[in-house]
Amino acid sequence: MSLDTLKRDVQARLDLKVDGKDGILTWTAIHEKICGKDTGRTPSGKTASEIIAAAVVDPRSEKNIATLHPRVQPYARNLVLKAAAAGITIKVISGLRTYAEQTALYAKGRTAPGSKVTNAAAGYSNHNFGLAFDIGVFEGVKYLEDSPKYKAIAPMGIDLGLEWGGNWKTIQDQPHYQLRPAWAQGMPESTMLTELRRRKADGRDFFA
Repeated sequence: MSLDTLKRDVQARLDLKVDGKDGILTWTAIHEKICGKDTGRTPSGKTASEIIAAAVVDPRSEKNIATLHPRVQPYARNLVLKAAAAGITIKVISGLRTYAEQTALYAKGRTAPGSKVTNAAAGYSNHNFGLAFDIGVFEGVKYLEDSPKYKAIAPMGIDLGLEWGGNWKTIQDQPHYQLRPAWAQGMPESTMLTELRRRKADGRDFFA
């Protein structure tokens, strides 16, 4: 069995994002599984996962992160922190998007003024389920809509286990990141979204 296969098997058994990358979230889950949450406490009295979950970034990011599914929130915070460690300031500028908000966005360039910004109608975007977020690059207080830094950040997000909108084949969306549930690994996007809509209608958790 290869090392990659071992990593993926462990992640699947821990109900984590299965990508074969042993980042902080994977190691935290392994540590708590083996050592237990109590024995894994730091001098502050908190576990590593509690520290990650409680990490606070800038207010604007926190407001949008709070709209995301709890499983996605630490990924968004970690991306902001990783970018900061590399000297790049980013903020989470969009999180959960309601069906009504998605419909309005989809109308742009179609039935409403403006250019097309998305191919996703309501219920066909991971934003509608709190699984996706968009970032913005900033220099001081200035928001940079276009910057090579978006591509520089992408490997950091991918390393965390996130999918990057810059890899899309149609409308590329470099600020976009999303977390795919373990049950949807290897599943076509359309099939996953169908299941997400079903779970939303039934009131079931998207990661269960």
